[in-house]
Amino acid sequence: MAKKKSSDYKASNIQVLEGLEAVRKRPAMYIGDTAQRGLHHLINEVVDNSIDEALVGHCDQIQLTINKDGSLTVTDNGRGIPVDEHPKLKLPAVEVVLTKLHAGGKFDKSSYKVSGGLHGVGVSCVNALSSEFEAEIHRDGEIYVMGFEFGKTTTPLKKTGKTDKTGTTIRFKPDPKIFTQTTEFKFDIIADRMRELAFLNPEITIELIDEREDEDNGGRQETFHYSGGVRDFVIYLDESRDPMMDEPIYIEGEVDKVPVELSMQYNKSFTENVFSYVNNINTREGGTHISGFRRALTRSLKSYAEKNKIIKPNSKLSLSGEDFRQGLTAVLNVKVPEPQFEGQTKTKLGNSEVQSAVEVVVYEKMNEYLEQNPKIAKQVLEKVVLAAEAREAARKARQLIQRKSAMGGGGLPGKLADCSINDPEHCEIYLVEGDSAGGSAKMGRNRSFQAILPLRGKILNVEKAKINKILENNEIQAMITALGTGVGHGDEEDFELDKLRYHKIIVMTDADVDGSHIRTLLLTFFYRYMKPLIERGHIYIATPPLYRITASRGQIEYAWDDETRDKIIKELRKSNKKFDVSRYKGLGEMNPEQLWETTMDPETRTLQQVTVENAAAADKMFSTLMGGDVEPRRAFIEKNAKYATLDI
Repeated sequence: MAKKKSSDYKASNIQVLEGLEAVRKRPAMYIGDTAQRGLHHLINEVVDNSIDEALVGHCDQIQLTINKDGSLTVTDNGRGIPVDEHPKLKLPAVEVVLTKLHAGGKFDKSSYKVSGGLHGVGVSCVNALSSEFEAEIHRDGEIYVMGFEFGKTTTPLKKTGKTDKTGTTIRFKPDPKIFTQTTEFKFDIIADRMRELAFLNPEITIELIDEREDEDNGGRQETFHYSGGVRDFVIYLDESRDPMMDEPIYIEGEVDKVPVELSMQYNKSFTENVFSYVNNINTREGGTHISGFRRALTRSLKSYAEKNKIIKPNSKLSLSGEDFRQGLTAVLNVKVPEPQFEGQTKTKLGNSEVQSAVEVVVYEKMNEYLEQNPKIAKQVLEKVVLAAEAREAARKARQLIQRKSAMGGGGLPGKLADCSINDPEHCEIYLVEGDSAGGSAKMGRNRSFQAILPLRGKILNVEKAKINKILENNEIQAMITALGTGVGHGDEEDFELDKLRYHKIIVMTDADVDGSHIRTLLLTFFYRYMKPLIERGHIYIATPPLYRITASRGQIEYAWDDETRDKIIKELRKSNKKFDVSRYKGLGEMNPEQLWETTMDPETRTLQQVTVENAAAADKMFSTLMGGDVEPRRAFIEKNAKYATLDI
């Protein structure tokens, strides 16, 4: 191919994107993606401004309304966006905020000491990505309105009346040209985030209203207000667990202008559930504040145990940090004036001064609590000892798995049908329910990059079991060995993501109640003991068809739901064709060719990627559905029964 002359590359080739054009050109750079997650991120950007008003004491009411036309309205009773003229740009301040990137009050620390909106691009990005955007401001006794389309002003700022209120109302309608997959807001996704914000900001009441009229979403309404703040958050998270204390521990303090707030309680489960927030941002990857908390917790419990001779000085039992956190549910909430985020998703706090601030506050207050509550302290430390013993048993179980692997030749489980290439990025493994379906999958697969691991029966419910018992389960042993990463849910555990042998792990079960149960058991295991696999997008769910429609002249159609089946039948009837409809009761009923064509061929299959947008909501869901307490599970089923599919 001939090289272009340098004279072909001129100044005219340099694109200058004016105003918000850059956002419309590369929306994923600003909101993560343009699928469902990015769509709902728009709401967070608008609500964050209202929350920032609350953080400085100017707002205590926020209302969100999903409108009939698919738009969304956010109203608060804050001060209202300023409307006076900007001294440099000679535009109304509200127009600057809504149409200019990196414009806002968050850079001026006299206006906002801390804020969730870090870069000043939030609400202007929402404007850029909306086909309709309206702002109504109540301020200084006047009502002001402005209108925009695709980030450009269509209705200049004007007064429309008098008011005795203050606040801002934003209504926006996502642009379907940007959000091509969906522009439909999901009530439950919004509710999870609003509930979280209400827990973290106890002075705020958030109301969510759905004015749509469709069967799945319409007519729902929920109000979120928790005067107990993070204490109520811990109680909510532990609703389906058996707590070891009457009420959660609550700690607050401030060091070097970093306010620290913590609530925690121990329960009789075997998992650690610690959620951390910085300026209302969920720091899923942890950071310095989590390090400070863990160090303080371990130090205070260890010193109390030694001082009160609960753990004998000559004991051979070796305690590690993770032992002190087994069965712990905690919410850590800090406010940082200039947060520095790092990590893959920018949700890991890097400020070194925050670690010492959290450690000082938690260590001092935790010591006081233990001295004042010796009975609870003893119960907690007895649980710590049991955790250490279980960890030692788990270490021996891991060694046994490694010995079995070594003796088995090649180190892989015997029932694994592995793929021939060795590049994990291009390899995928199907976890298949039963030997029958496993046989079809092995015959139908592409052997070069697809591996098959049949699972016999239902794996152990890890929500109710100690780690040593989990590692003794044959099916779990086979999965761990095949995947190659080891297991662990804490920083100190032996989980090595870089040793993952397949970058796509696909759960393939029957489309019936048993299949759904097996899928849930597997997802619970991955969430509790291989969580990075979900966070990095390695876990998928296969979607085999429910129906096979065979028509005359050898025409075969597949349907994944009742609606598609009815549509195909309607078309066949129009053509006066004879047809037969059969429902697949299990994967084993499909021959290898059908399984490949519908469920395994990368060109035609549909995979659902498993993601965790809200870790707290996911934890609550798993503990409710898979935990030992029946009442929360019954309440969940009663509430959600109308969304269930009955398999008879």
